[in-house]
Amino acid sequence: MAANRRPTLADVAREVGVSAKTVSRVLNEDGPASAGTRERVLAAVARLGFQPNLMARNIRVGGPDTTIGLVVPDLGNPFFGAVAGSIEDSVRERGLTLLMGSSADDAGRERALTDKFLARRVSILMVVPSVGADHSHLKPHRAAGLPVVFVDRPGAGLSTDSVVSSNREGARAGVAHLIAHGHRRIGFVGDLPTRLYTRRERLAGYREALREAGLPDDRLLVASAHDQRGAGEATARLLALPDPPTALFAGNNIVAVGVVARLARDRRKDVAVVAFDDVALADALEPALTVVAQNPEEIGRTAAVTALARLDGDRSRVRTVTVPTRLIARGSGEQGARDGAAHV
Repeated sequence: MAANRRPTLADVAREVGVSAKTVSRVLNEDGPASAGTRERVLAAVARLGFQPNLMARNIRVGGPDTTIGLVVPDLGNPFFGAVAGSIEDSVRERGLTLLMGSSADDAGRERALTDKFLARRVSILMVVPSVGADHSHLKPHRAAGLPVVFVDRPGAGLSTDSVVSSNREGARAGVAHLIAHGHRRIGFVGDLPTRLYTRRERLAGYREALREAGLPDDRLLVASAHDQRGAGEATARLLALPDPPTALFAGNNIVAVGVVARLARDRRKDVAVVAFDDVALADALEPALTVVAQNPEEIGRTAAVTALARLDGDRSRVRTVTVPTRLIARGSGEQGARDGAAHV
């Protein structure tokens, strides 16, 4: 056997002196083989480093693979990394392996990834839906018993389980916290695109908090950004307004880093900040960053438990599980407004 190629089933058969069919029967435990033959085959497998092609076998026999397909928008976002890690921890004891791919929040790329996962007959499919994606093509697969779970955002065109954060309530609580510290002009810097489910829900929570406090909803105070640089530029534009905000609510962790970096660059310690979602080293900033923290580990665990229950035969009605957020006050959101307005 050449040293630069992977060993094959035929190599194992030649090493043992039996047919490839006999080796296949031993490895798949689907036919008669003597104890001696089995022992020699397994020894040759270990000696040669042969890895069975499980995907090919599953396609041949029509069974599912021992993998879970997970599509996320951004592999580099710590939030999705934490969700994926929790899913992996939850399914490992079941002998399942997590496979991931990034859609870059593009509906076409998401569809291509899900098609690849379906082609290898994954046992479970999990998707963080992209804006504009249509998931109706998954109906036949779900009807055939494939567990499909939407994570972080609900999908479209398919009735199935979803696990999301309490986006609206969390944002409402974060903005109410700023209002309670005397702020009447509060800017909102949200993610793009504006049709994104999490952005829409968090913006709705922002507006609910303003309405409950009897404050106007000034459209000039709402800005958008999809990366740190854009968030910094949006922050500068808001603070350059004739009647600028005294506080900012950052719509996600990436936006929050851009907002904080711009304030630090401009030496603006007079602007209060609350961010939706925690960020690394948030308590090391000056002042430390107040956040509405999501629980990505619980989101991942819940998604895995839900999917495994479906895999085990749960045929109850589809459900959406909402995982609570919590406000962590660290300092940046507790700075009072410059004008000394009375608290509500």
